[in-house]
Amino acid sequence: MGYLDFTGVLSRSDLLLKGMLLTAQISVVSMVFALMIAVLVASICLSSSRLVRLPALAYVEAIRNTPFIVQVFLIYFGLPSFGIRLDPIIAAILAMSIYGGAYCSEVIRAGIQSITKGQIEAGRALGMSPLTIFRYVILKPALAAVFPSLAAQFILLLLSSSVVSAISVPELTGIGNDIQGITLRNMEIYLVIAAVYVILVALLKGSMTVLERVLFPFKFLGR
Repeated sequence: MGYLDFTGVLSRSDLLLKGMLLTAQISVVSMVFALMIAVLVASICLSSSRLVRLPALAYVEAIRNTPFIVQVFLIYFGLPSFGIRLDPIIAAILAMSIYGGAYCSEVIRAGIQSITKGQIEAGRALGMSPLTIFRYVILKPALAAVFPSLAAQFILLLLSSSVVSAISVPELTGIGNDIQGITLRNMEIYLVIAAVYVILVALLKGSMTVLERVLFPFKFLGR
C-alpha cells in the first residue's frame, strides 16, 4: 500500500488515550521515587566513609553501564526466582525509579558539590541544625542549580517508559504495538505514537518550567 490511511488507527483513539495516560502516570510516579533515591544516593556518595560510599557508587555504575531493558527483565522475570512476583506496572515503576535514580543522583551530586563551605559554615554560625543546613543551605540551592539538568533526565525517563511494553505493560507503545497487529498499518500507528510522545514531552517541559519558578523563585529575581 503506497498511501497513508489513519482511519483504522484513529478509530482506536480511546485505546491510545488510555495508553498515554498510563505512560504519564507511571512516568510521574517513577520521577518522584527516582528523585528520592537520587537525593539519598548522592548524599551517600559524598560521605567521608569509604565503606558507606562504595555500595552507592557501585549501584550508580551498575545501572549506568547496563541496558535498561535488561534491568526491567531482571526485576520482572528474575525476582520470581526468589519468590517475588510483581505486577507488570509495579515492576515497571520499580525499574524506572531505580534507573532514573542512578542518573539523577550524579546530577544532584554535582549540585551539592557546587555549594561552598562558606555557606555551610554560615548556617552553622546561625545555629542551624545539621538537618536544616542540609535541607535549606545545601539541598535546595543544589536542586535550584541543577534543575534544568534534572528536567532533562526526567524527559529521558518518560521516553524510556516505552521499554516496559516488553513486559506487557499497556502503556502508549504497548497499545500501539497491539493496534499495529490488528490494523497492519505500521507507518501510521508509529507516526501517531511519535506525535503523542512529542506532546507528552512538551507538557512535561512546560510543567518543569512552572515548577522551577514556584520552587525556586529567587533564581528569577531581577530578570
